Amino acid sequence: MKTYDTLAAVDLGSNSFRLEVARVAGDQLYPLDSLKETVRLAGGLGADKRLDDATQERALACLQRFGERLRGLSPEAIRCVGTSALRVAKNAGEFIPRAEAALGHPIEIVAGREEARLIYLGVAHSLPASPDRRLVVDIGGGSTEFIIGHGLKPHERESLHMGCVNFSKRFFADGVVDKAALKAAETAARVEVERIAKAFSRGNWQQAVGSSGTARALREIIEQSGWSAHGITADGLAQLRAQFIRAGHLDALELPGLTRDRRPVIAGGFAIMAGLFAELEIEQMDVAETAMREGILYDLLGRFHKHDMREATVGEFMRRYHIDARQAARVRQVAMNLLTAQGGSGAGDDNDVRFLDWAARLHEIGLMVSHGGYHRHSGYILENADMPGFSRTDQARLALLARAQRGALTKLPAFASGTVSDNDRLLVWLLRQAVILCRNRAEPHLPEVKVDASNKRFRLTLPEGWLESRPLTQRALEEEAAHWQAVGIKYPFA
Repeated sequence: MKTYDTLAAVDLGSNSFRLEVARVAGDQLYPLDSLKETVRLAGGLGADKRLDDATQERALACLQRFGERLRGLSPEAIRCVGTSALRVAKNAGEFIPRAEAALGHPIEIVAGREEARLIYLGVAHSLPASPDRRLVVDIGGGSTEFIIGHGLKPHERESLHMGCVNFSKRFFADGVVDKAALKAAETAARVEVERIAKAFSRGNWQQAVGSSGTARALREIIEQSGWSAHGITADGLAQLRAQFIRAGHLDALELPGLTRDRRPVIAGGFAIMAGLFAELEIEQMDVAETAMREGILYDLLGRFHKHDMREATVGEFMRRYHIDARQAARVRQVAMNLLTAQGGSGAGDDNDVRFLDWAARLHEIGLMVSHGGYHRHSGYILENADMPGFSRTDQARLALLARAQRGALTKLPAFASGTVSDNDRLLVWLLRQAVILCRNRAEPHLPEVKVDASNKRFRLTLPEGWLESRPLTQRALEEEAAHWQAVGIKYPFA
């Protein structure tokens, strides 16, 4: 595994886009550069959950500027992550390719609980060591993440669909912040938080920590107004509520520490914070200077230092779903041998090798649901389960490999439509052959083979006479050739 002396993270938040560049020194990161632009992606979501054109253009212009800063850095040392607004947007599939072209790098969309894990990782690295269990709360533009953890390890993670942008748009769109609007917004926040209150209430942690823009803005206002000596307090929030009501409108709000770009979304962020303070019985909250972007950097650093969370997740899933480790190892070894036999062209890069490894180890995960059609169950689990370290894009790729491990390829939309990538097509072929060759769940004792692969043809050459004593395998390979022929791929074997 390569190592890099500079890493970069791009956080495509629902309120702001942020870019962080850091220098690597051992297991530590030291900031080199930081860029932030207020894009308000969540504000561009209409009632139909589609991003409007103006917001898309604003986002693309920002990403072009970020892309210039990233030039010269190794692509493997850069990770770009999208969050709530891109999870929700129905036209995200149309927008993301344009965004990737503007930025010059692929964009991963992460699930809410994975976002929570990355937030906790970033926050935990900036806090002093403590024996206490910590509650970390991050009020973003489109969602709010809740994490309870100890040290660098999160134990409970949740994500609720409420953020400073969508709450401001919902309850304070005209700028009015009267008593009725505030009460309605705070009540709505409490209703959402009530769903997770049992796991995240006061008795489950000793210290509360806020992160990201809303928490920092509220701390600045409360401290500079003299309502708290340190951090956000319940009394400080009560004082701020009175100031909102007294002003009556955002334009009339004059508060120390309130910046121009934060003003349009401060009421929504306040209502969420006040609601969760009340529902989770929080009296005081410290505020961290780090958040998700630092978490992305540390997660990326871990991948290069053999602390890849995805590897830990695969191991945990093998245990949790009682996967036959010996069979998984056999299938993995045969798939890797076939990959090596074809010379590494096409799918020889480290990332493809990792995905083939993970898919082989997890391909039978669906057996815990049912033997019949287990490959479909495997695909469903891998696409929808909470898998720390994996983005939605990662999980969709694993799911494709798992679903495609057996059966008719024409039933899979990516193959039926011809949109599957050349690399994924090869990974599917490698996994399918490994599953066939290991069907009797014993060591296949497969001598040296030859593999030729292209985007229109696969060829497997087995040792002379090897198939003669294995009629079941020969029949399976004949059926396999027919499946590939159905999607326009020639597959002669001998």
